[in-house]
Amino acid sequence: MTDEPSERPEGLTLQARVSHTVVRTMKDLYGRGPTHAKTYLCDEYVFCAMSGGMTRDEETMIRGGEHDAVREYRLRFQAVIAPELIRRVEDVLERKVVGYHSQVMFDPDRLIEIFVLDPNDEKAADTQR
Repeated sequence: MTDEPSERPEGLTLQARVSHTVVRTMKDLYGRGPTHAKTYLCDEYVFCAMSGGMTRDEETMIRGGEHDAVREYRLRFQAVIAPELIRRVEDVLERKVVGYHSQVMFDPDRLIEIFVLDPNDEKAADTQR
């Protein structure tokens, strides 16, 4: 689906609007957001791949070899903010999110957000006909 992006009146593709929403949400809730993001849409799956945005204390912990502590914290925090992140993504996509997973990697520096959309969504069925 990324080959034929959906355009919105704001001039951004649907994928760009999802990327912007995820980055904005992380900035709002972490105090700092990723510096690069790209979203991929594939059927009922949405993948948002990002880089940058670690906080200064996380960067210090990573340099000190505390990758596991940073990963554990990030994943726990993502679980806490998941309802807000999901709500915002649903607003952009105008579709129900039925599953969500977050992952963080350090070498290379990547954050991955995966959203699973309701495959029974009437709007999705209409666009696939």
